[in-house]
Formats: sequence, C-alpha cells, structure tokens
Amino acid sequence: MNELDPIAVFRTEAAEQLELIEAGLLDLMRDLSDRAQIDAVFRGLHTLKGSGSMFGFDQLAAFTHHCETAFDRVRKGEAPATKELVGAVLDAQGHMQALLENPNGDHEAMSSVLLDKLRLAVGANSVTAVPVAAPIAATSGNSSSSAGNSKTWYLKFSLPANSMANGTNPLGLLDELHDLGECRIKADIDAVPPLPDLDPRDLHIGWTVHLTTEKSRSDIEDVFIFVMDDMTMELREIQADQQQAPAPIVAIPPASVAEAPSKAPAQQSDAAKAQPTDAKSQKQVDNVRIPALRLDEMMDRVGELVIAQSRLSQMANSAADLGLRSVSEEIERLAGELRDTMMVLRMMPVASLFSRFRRLVHDLARETGKDIELITEGESTEVDKTVIDRLADPLVHLVRNSIDHGLESPNDRIAAGKPSVGRVILSAHQTGSEVIISIKDDGRGIDRQRVRAKAEANGLIQPGAQLTDKELLQLIFQPGFSTAEKVTNLSGRGVGMDVVKKTIETLRGSIDIASDFGKGSDIALRIPLTLAIIDGLLVRVGNGRYVIPLAAVEECLELSVEQDLRSRGRSFISLRDDLVPFLRLRELFRTGTEPDPYQKVVVISTGSQRVGLVVDQIIGDHQTVIKSMSKLHDHVSTFSGATILGDGNVALILDVVHLIAAGQHQEAQLRAAG
Repeated sequence: MNELDPIAVFRTEAAEQLELIEAGLLDLMRDLSDRAQIDAVFRGLHTLKGSGSMFGFDQLAAFTHHCETAFDRVRKGEAPATKELVGAVLDAQGHMQALLENPNGDHEAMSSVLLDKLRLAVGANSVTAVPVAAPIAATSGNSSSSAGNSKTWYLKFSLPANSMANGTNPLGLLDELHDLGECRIKADIDAVPPLPDLDPRDLHIGWTVHLTTEKSRSDIEDVFIFVMDDMTMELREIQADQQQAPAPIVAIPPASVAEAPSKAPAQQSDAAKAQPTDAKSQKQVDNVRIPALRLDEMMDRVGELVIAQSRLSQMANSAADLGLRSVSEEIERLAGELRDTMMVLRMMPVASLFSRFRRLVHDLARETGKDIELITEGESTEVDKTVIDRLADPLVHLVRNSIDHGLESPNDRIAAGKPSVGRVILSAHQTGSEVIISIKDDGRGIDRQRVRAKAEANGLIQPGAQLTDKELLQLIFQPGFSTAEKVTNLSGRGVGMDVVKKTIETLRGSIDIASDFGKGSDIALRIPLTLAIIDGLLVRVGNGRYVIPLAAVEECLELSVEQDLRSRGRSFISLRDDLVPFLRLRELFRTGTEPDPYQKVVVISTGSQRVGLVVDQIIGDHQTVIKSMSKLHDHVSTFSGATILGDGNVALILDVVHLIAAGQHQEAQLRAAG
C-alpha cells in the first residue's frame, strides 16, 4: 500500500487548521474580550505559518505571518480586539484557503487589498508593508544583545524520531530562534546510533541553545507551538553570575544532570526519548488518518463478503452436514460484526456539517443587514459520511432561503412584536433508521396565497384546484418557482429548491414542510442513516422477493381470507383500537397470482405514521447490501434500491416513505368517499 503523500497530508491538516481558526474568529466576534479565543486564533495562525513554510507554501506562510503579527499585538495588549479586526482576518482566512489550494498562483493583488484592510483594522504601524511573497525572516528583526533589558536563556530540546518524515524542519525552528536574538547553538549527537543501525529517515539529533534576547519566555515557546505536544524541551533563564562564567557551552548543563556530566547526556537522551515516544504512540492509537477512498473500498469488500456469507448460509441450511452449518453460523457472526464495525467507521457527527454554516450566517447577516442568531442542536447525531458530504449543498440553499425569504429586517421584526434578532435553528435527531435534519426560522413564514397565485401563473396548477396544505407547500420545490419580488444575490431566480428536492430523493430521503404565516417555517429532511448496508426483512409477494428495511418494521400480523374479504371496501386493520391503513402489494405490483391462504401484514412506520403492507410470505431477516438502480428506473419511487440474494437473484428494496405516503393518500380518499 502506498505511503501517504506528505503534501496531501499537509493540505488536509492545514484545511482543518483553517476551520479551527474560522471557528475561533466567529466565537471571538460574539465576545471580543475572550482571551482564550484570542490565544487559540494566534496559535492556529502560528501553526499554519510555520507548517506552510516547512512544506514550501511560501505565499501562504508570508501572508499568514501578517495576520499572526496582528493577533500577537492583540494578545500582548498592544492593540484592541475589534469587530473590524476579526472581520479582516475572517476575509483573510478565505484568501489563505486559496493560497493553500493554488500555492503558485498570482495572488499578490488580492493579498495587498486584504493586508491594507488588516492595517486599517489594527493600526497603521502594526503591520509592516512588506512584499507578500517575501521570506518570513525578512520581517523579523534580530534583537540586539546589547539592549538594556535583554536576558540570556538556556534551551535544550529534541524532536520525535519521525519529525522529518512528518514534514517538520528543525533548521526552520533554529532560524526562528536566531531571529529572536543572538544565538549560540550546539548539536547533541549522543543519541545517534551506530551506522549499521542508523535509519536515515529518523531524527536522532537534539540541540542546546544559548539565546540572548529582549523577547519573553512565551515568545521563545511560540517558536515550538506547532510541535510542542510531541517534543521534549527544557527552558530556563541563565542568571547574571552564570553568564559571566568562561566555561564553554557544553559546561553549562541543565540542573537535572549537573551531578554526573560524563553519563548524564546519554541518560537524559534516553529518558527524553521514552516519554514522547509513549505519548506519540498513544496518539497514534487514538487517532489514525485514513483516506475516505480506502474506507469506501473497504465498504465494498464488506458488502461482497455479506453477499457471499448469505450464499453460504443458504447452502448450509439446505445441507445435512452439521459441521458446515456450524462454520456457516460462525462466519455469519463474524461478517455481522465486521459490517457493524465498518458502519461505525463511516459514521460522522453532523457537527462537522453544521459548523460550516456559522461563517455562512455571519456573511449573510453582514450582506443583508439583518441581525441573525444561529442555533445548532443535536450535533452529536451521527450519519454516514457519504450522506454528510451530499447534504452540504442542499442545506446551504435552505439556510440562505430562510435568511433571505424568511427572516425580516430588524425594523420589520420590531414592528411585528418580535425581537430584532432573527433565529435560525439547525437541529438533528435520529428516529429509527432515519435522521431528521431540521432548518427552522422565526421569520414571516410562507404566504399560501402568494404560493398559489405564483403556481397558477406558472401553469403548475389549474386555477381553483383543490390542494391539501401539504401539496400546496410542496409547490415551492418545483423548478423555476420563486415568490421573491426581485432577484438578489441570494435568491429569486427560482433555482435551488428543486435541486434540493432532487438531491434528497437521490439519498432516498424526503422533505416535510410546516409553516405558520407570520411566525416562521420548519423544513425537515428525512435521511437514511446509511447508503451502504442495512438489516432487512425478506418477504415474498407472488413469485417475487422484496426487502423491507428492518428498522421501519413495527410488527407482523396474520391476515386470514375472511379478514381480507371483509376489508375489500375499506383497507384497514384494527390494531389495539387504532385503524391502520394497509396496501396489498400483490395488487400494487400486479403479480397476477392468487393470494396465499394465510397472508401476512407487515406494519411499518416512520415516527408516528404507520401503514400495513400485505405480503404472501415472510421469509426472514436479511443483511442487505444496497445497490443503486439504473437511471432507467429513476422515476420508480416505490423502490429505493436493490440487493443480491444468496442464490444470485435480485430483490428490490421497498421505499418505506413512499409506501407510507401512498397508504395515507389511500386513507384520505376512502374517508372523502365515506
């Protein structure tokens, strides 16, 4: 298996660092006095600058250096934290992303514009006007050792053996120390192994540094801020009487090794190496970075294993060999555990999806002049990674529409008796095999009359057509539909909402809308937890076999011939004093076969909605590997996919949401007729 590309790893980690910087800036915007966030943003910028320089992203490093300098002044109390400064660095953060993605592009013009904005925000004398692509060292002057308040520091440090393989350049750290003042540096080679045992990829050298500088202890520690967790370091100030001693550098050892100068260096090296190695190995156990492509490939292999295991089980059940059955059961257990483990690996909390909307809401609030508060709930709810990736764009459309169409201006909200600050709530929770993601606002809501008028004008419905409230609200997802009075940068062109619906349908999901005019709207996306493997209930209808997602199954009942005949007029069964509508799948699928003497009713539900499905036979549970259907079957909403059975035949997977909607529609028609 090929090793990971260090540049690709850096890009991934830098992108994560940019997200953390953005999150810190948005938190700081709410509380400009939050010292912890100021420090966190500074550390993030410092890490990004240092690692960018080490990997050759010079434009990114040089540009980030200016933002870091601005926040360093805030951190030291030399400049105030203002909304203008935070906004300027937020804009700069987007430019850093461009510098990361295209490090060799011509970004000088945009960099200059953003740096001018940064200078105005923090003060004209705080950010030096240096060419953007200039080396970082050119902007950091050496502190003279003759300065009156300079101090001399003793520094001894060593890095993990795999530092250079991970992209850390020790010479860059020494250069940064040199920029702080007058340096005397000595390499510690006591830990270098004999030549036959030497691995050229590992780092075995440590360093002892005497640094005379006006800078503070925290400035020295900041040089190592992005490798601090993995290294060992001793830093102490050398007093005046020690500075006057004529002994060479090697004669000024740390206090901890002064008693045994001949053996201490090797002992210190061994002790220093032991602790960080243990800590590093612990980190590697806790977190391992794996490309998503490899997870997808692993999921495919697990799916094939589940299909092969299903075939083996079918063969074993039809054979008289007890040994074969025992092995089959063991493999079935192991395949199930492997499948469950693989599913957990692919699950991600929706927090990774919700977090990206904080910046969007901040920018839209500034663009529209509205005061907006974003609230997120249920961020720990987990969904398949593929689902999270494909939900990003639909949610962007829905959030933008809630802000543009839904929320009123501050003056209009006050006139309507509402708080001036509008609220958008993003929430997620799991119910059965589905995750419901809701976008709720406390704005003006949906005007049904305007929706109907626009639909009639566009020819979507006939004038005066009788529609339920649900059918009327679903019209906003029609292509080209928009009730906006004018086209803006955000919306009004009638595109977006139909794309949202198509994307959700490709995920085998559905959209529910609730709106109270004048009070707000709530759009709920119902999405399956996973798109790969599910537990299913295998049933037979006529001569065909079908799979019902097991998480949606409530219970199974028997439907006798007498009950079937009695319910021919109204397809209901009485279930603990509740009337539940049911669908005869044999008639729905037009099998052309006679019903079995004792049919079964499988009661399925999503939330509080239930419907029964009449089948001829319940075969049993089945681990279902979901295969997408061809484009020729995109219009067939009854099925959400297909799976391969143990005997090699194909079984279609029933779309539970569609069947429940069909049952409710049938119930409404029967009630209207009665």
